[in-house]
Amino acid sequence: MATNLHNLSEYDLTTMPSADWVHSQRFVVIVSDWNSDVTFKLCQGAIDTLVSNGATESHIDVLHVPGTVELVYAAARFANRGLADAIIAIGCVIKGDTPHFDYVCQAATQGIAEINSKGGTPVIFSVLTTLDQQQALDRAGGRLGNKGVEGAVTAIKMARFKYDTE
Repeated sequence: MATNLHNLSEYDLTTMPSADWVHSQRFVVIVSDWNSDVTFKLCQGAIDTLVSNGATESHIDVLHVPGTVELVYAAARFANRGLADAIIAIGCVIKGDTPHFDYVCQAATQGIAEINSKGGTPVIFSVLTTLDQQQALDRAGGRLGNKGVEGAVTAIKMARFKYDTE
């Protein structure tokens, strides 16, 4: 997680496992279209990182859903089918004046955690939950890195973990 003190988008390439070992790895990136000025940057960061670490572009599926809550349904559909080695769920929820922020964040967090608890396909939580637009932009390629990059790094590592423990 990027903070003012630590930016995980700056990772050590020499410690990364390849995203294409033994068999061709498949990755699914599910991106919310809500707050697309942020989420599309996160998505591009994830794709670029997967490719720069050995993933084949034709083995990366990008799917769009309307909002952050819908990430859970889409991730569950792919996780249940076993068609991917890892799934990256990308969204952005910016706090407003109503409690809607809390409900959306809770639904997305609990939903993705539940999918992960089943132990099938790892789903990486790359959902920004920020207090304002600037915080989101700072984490979508701004001064605090790109959460999409972090999601891809985690996806590669978890896909390898899944493969090593099968």
